[in-house]
Amino acid sequence: MSPAPFPYKLVATDLDGTLLRSDDTVSERTREALTAATAAGAVHIIVTGRGVPWTRRVLDALDYRGIAVCGQGAQVYDAGAHRLLTSVTLDRQLAGLALSKLEAEVGPLALAASRDGVDGDVLFGPGYRVHEGLPAVYLEDTAAVWAAPLNKLYIQHPELDDDDLVSVARQTVGSLVDIVMAGPGIVEILPLGLTKATGLSLAARRLGVKAAETIAFGDMPNDIPMFGWAAHGVAMANAHAELKAVADEVTTSNEEDGIAVVLERLLGAA
Repeated sequence: MSPAPFPYKLVATDLDGTLLRSDDTVSERTREALTAATAAGAVHIIVTGRGVPWTRRVLDALDYRGIAVCGQGAQVYDAGAHRLLTSVTLDRQLAGLALSKLEAEVGPLALAASRDGVDGDVLFGPGYRVHEGLPAVYLEDTAAVWAAPLNKLYIQHPELDDDDLVSVARQTVGSLVDIVMAGPGIVEILPLGLTKATGLSLAARRLGVKAAETIAFGDMPNDIPMFGWAAHGVAMANAHAELKAVADEVTTSNEEDGIAVVLERLLGAA
């Protein structure tokens, strides 16, 4: 008896902690599983919190030519053509107000910002800890952050951990902006209402695919809206507890080919 057809038309994968291993590579097993899924009629789309400038080099190294959703849904990017299809920017006046209100509540924050555009710089000020290997431009005077359109702000607190910072930020300024945790040490201020689901739905519409035909993989709380949009959400074993709580299933970790484990089962190859 031949295996049942692959049940999804769209496979949406987060990047860090999900598709990528800790060394920023994709295992051969996962590559083969994604290739088999696309051969079975599905489209693979990467959905990442990274802005295009921090995503492009990874996509190029993977020889990824399709559409990618970047910047927490702010940017829909054609990786093959190296061009933005859509981009949403952060209201700088509103963001500045939110930042002032939050600092009045918790004290000074270390700040970074992602400028809009395919070649937009990520700027960071004193005290902000940038993840190793990611290109960024240091600013002694963070007032320069506000000089050009932004997709997002990054904030860090000298004492509060990520979960506590997200909690107090949402309580203090959640009516002005969205606050998400995208990874360890990565708490972001976004336009209100913007999520990965926003960008994924736009990209899916371009591809002629519906939410009911989508399986999504992720590892952090910023993937929760994407799981809510997709028909089936799969959390990695290394995922944050908040995401596991809303996932339809939990697979093995990104280091143990968690995406491949699920796709192989669905393809009848496991």
